[in-house]
Parts: sequence; structure tokens; C-alpha cells
Amino acid sequence: MTLPRGATQIPLAGGASEVLAEEVPVALVYDGVTQAVMMATPADLEDFVLGFALSEGLIEAPSEIVRTEIVPQQRGIEARAWLAAPAGARFKERRRATTGPVGCGLCGIDGLEQALRPLPRAPRSGGAGLAPGAPARALAALRTAQPLQDATHAIHAAGFWAEDCGLVLLREDVGRHNALDKLAGALTRAGIAPANGAIAMTSRISIDLVQKAVTIGARALIAPSAPTALAVAEARAAGLHLIARAPSTETLIDYTAPERTEEDAA
Repeated sequence: MTLPRGATQIPLAGGASEVLAEEVPVALVYDGVTQAVMMATPADLEDFVLGFALSEGLIEAPSEIVRTEIVPQQRGIEARAWLAAPAGARFKERRRATTGPVGCGLCGIDGLEQALRPLPRAPRSGGAGLAPGAPARALAALRTAQPLQDATHAIHAAGFWAEDCGLVLLREDVGRHNALDKLAGALTRAGIAPANGAIAMTSRISIDLVQKAVTIGARALIAPSAPTALAVAEARAAGLHLIARAPSTETLIDYTAPERTEEDAA
């Protein structure tokens, strides 16, 4: 049996076996300095190190990373990137104001005020809008395009949906933040603007996912479960369309425009 990347077969008693998701420590290293260590699926790491830099505001454009290198270590993997001079100077200054790396959704911060970082406004144009029923179709397409989830039943995914061509790109990972960062890197490497469609995810939406989506220039974020209240507040402030399931009705609604139900034509 051919296993998807990120899966491994574990032998069990009696000659049986199970296919499980791989999880390893991945250090995201910029200019020789570790910014974060994440427990992640060891696949698409070039996308990961680029997407993390973009979604966390370490760089402003992909051209500010001049080289990447994926280096296996004895107990994990280092995903290394080297920054162009202006970005490298900004990163060095940022590091002076932060504590050490962490393995969570809010990486490299040391104060409460940094947890709610200022966000740009989400783009108002840049492609066709989402038609009624499109969010439900995007989530359905996402679910049927997850080979690692199908094999292991333990994986999150983030995908990019465009109204004219459906699901364009997808990345999977044991961590939902990692999946979004990998998708951000993949979109950038493919030359696809996040504003030209919507990001669909398998997980609930929290504040950090809203921050990442807005920072990379997304206009819409779709999820199959209810968001947090803070995620909705930040999405509204930034103008990001946050489309997720309402707990009371089990329908998808646009929390940025709550009078609009997104499943009318599903």
C-alpha cells in the first residue's frame, strides 16, 4: 500500500497494523535564529517556512526570502530561510522585543497587547465574490480532497477555493495553524492571490487564524464549526468575511454580515 506523505504504518500485536499521522518538531529558523518550534506533519515544509513568515508578518513579500533549506536533525527538522537585507533588519529588531520561540498559534510575543496585533483591511476586490451555496460546496470539496486525513483520521486541512474553478490548492497538517501557513506558502509559490477566492478550513476559527488570513491578504475564511467571539470581532474590524456554522441553526452564515445565510442555495 502506498501511503500519503505524512503517514506511517505502525505494527500492532498479532500481525495487525495501523496507519497513523506523523508528527515531528519543526523549527522555523530565519537568518540562523529559531522563531518557533511547531509540532507538525513533515511534508510541504518549504511552503511552511515561507507561509509562516508571511502570515506572521516577518516578511512583506516572498522575494524577501532569498534561500530556504530543509535540514533533518536527530529528533526533528529545521526549516531554514535566509532573509534579504531589509527584512533581515526588521526581523532582528523584532527579535530584540520578544522572548524565545513557542509552539502555539501566537508565536514570539511577550505581551498581551501583541496578542491583538493591528491588522490591515481585507481586500474588497480581486476576483468574483462567493455565490450562495459556494461556502458549503467549498467545504464539501475540501473534505473529499484530503488523502492524509482519509488514511489517518487525524489531520486538519486548509484549502483555497475559487468560484470559477473550485478547490485549487490544499495543504494538510496535524496542526490547523500549520495547515494554513503551508497553504499560504503554496499560494505564494504558485503566484495565486488569496483575495481571488476563499480559504476553507476543517477546524474551528480562532483569533490567530483570522490574523493569519488577513495578513496574507485573504477576503474570506470558511469553516465547518462555530468561530470564537473574538475571531468574529477581529474579522469584522478587518473586513474579512468569516463564514462558519451558527450553533443555533447549524447553517453557514457570514458573521461579517450576519443577516446573510450562506446555505440558501446549497
